[in-house]
Amino acid sequence: MKSIGSNVFVVLPPSTVHGAVIFGKNSDRPQNEVQEVIYVPGKNYSSSEKLECTYIEVPQVEATKAVILSKPSWMWGAEMGANEEGVVIGNQSVCTVVDDEPCDEERLLGMDLLRLGLERSSTASEAVDVITSLLEEFGQGGPCSDTLSLNYQNSFLIADAKEVWVLETGGRLWAAECLTEGHRHISNRLSITTKIDRMSGNLKQYAKDKLQWDEGTEFNFSKLFSNTNDDLASLSLDDKLLEEKIAQVEKFSAENMFEILRNKTSSICKPVIDGNDFATAASHVSVILPKESGKPSCHWFTGTPDPSLSVFKPFIFTPNVTISRHTISPSLDDDPAKVKPRFQKSVAREHNLYRLHQAAVIDKIKVLNQLQEMEKSCVQDVEKFLESFQPGQSLSEVDDLLKDVVETEVKFLK
Repeated sequence: MKSIGSNVFVVLPPSTVHGAVIFGKNSDRPQNEVQEVIYVPGKNYSSSEKLECTYIEVPQVEATKAVILSKPSWMWGAEMGANEEGVVIGNQSVCTVVDDEPCDEERLLGMDLLRLGLERSSTASEAVDVITSLLEEFGQGGPCSDTLSLNYQNSFLIADAKEVWVLETGGRLWAAECLTEGHRHISNRLSITTKIDRMSGNLKQYAKDKLQWDEGTEFNFSKLFSNTNDDLASLSLDDKLLEEKIAQVEKFSAENMFEILRNKTSSICKPVIDGNDFATAASHVSVILPKESGKPSCHWFTGTPDPSLSVFKPFIFTPNVTISRHTISPSLDDDPAKVKPRFQKSVAREHNLYRLHQAAVIDKIKVLNQLQEMEKSCVQDVEKFLESFQPGQSLSEVDDLLKDVVETEVKFLK
């Protein structure tokens, strides 16, 4: 597997504004892959219905949550997103020694598991249960790109306003660690060591039978299950960048997370460079507010590559929320991702915002300064809205928040 190198960060109270949990992810994907931002409302289903994921079907549940997703446009699953209950998830590719099933065999993608976790959970803890139960039943596997030969296993950072779970998998095995304070960063290496709060029932038996683990010694998940000689020291530079930013500010904010995700000195932000297979395709930041505050959480998405050349646009769940058609890729007849044999032809998947953004990048981003000012103004407006918001207040004034900002950006880029 080629390392993609995505990064997911989270900062917990009391270091944050509003007592929020602040999540951020750069989604590093094959260059030129289009990532769309879509909103899917919650829905009720009959007990007999099936759900078609990227490659396989799974039983549908009686009711799903509304979700906002940033996703590769060719697949059903998502790289990152949030639901109406304030659950936020980002995933990472990882390599482990578990090779009981061929990685290229079509099962659930990690991105499918992420979306299923969002659609079916009310808390981060519940999302761990949803993802692991589906993983154990259906397994993970299948092509993870429509252009490159790419297969991998997955780790997840799952957050709500009260706690964060790191969930790391190998085949159908898994381990999970819970955090209620501090901060965390995950990338493309296993990071769970000896603090394991939940695990698959046969994890230790597998380690004894297949990995020669001595039950009388310490059980260190990353040391036992990683198939790379790299250690966690390679993550320390990105960790240090986050720690320094937390120390520099009075309270860590969404804007501070934007800065982290835009950092090119580290490996966090990967610009589009000729000769590289991967680049940062899209970015996502969430400010998850405690439900007892009565204030809504806010989720920020770029929908375009390279956050240093993109702007974050806000989204708040409301009963009548809408988003812009400019972030949604076109539906295709005879989509090569759905017709077997798959991926036999290339198709245009660019949504309008992506197309305009790419043209502006080629033209040296003449309007980048204006767009960055727009982003600052959005941050200030959202901050004022949250500061003054009272429990029970109508959210109708932010029904079109994401739509309005996207369409303003489109006007700048034309």
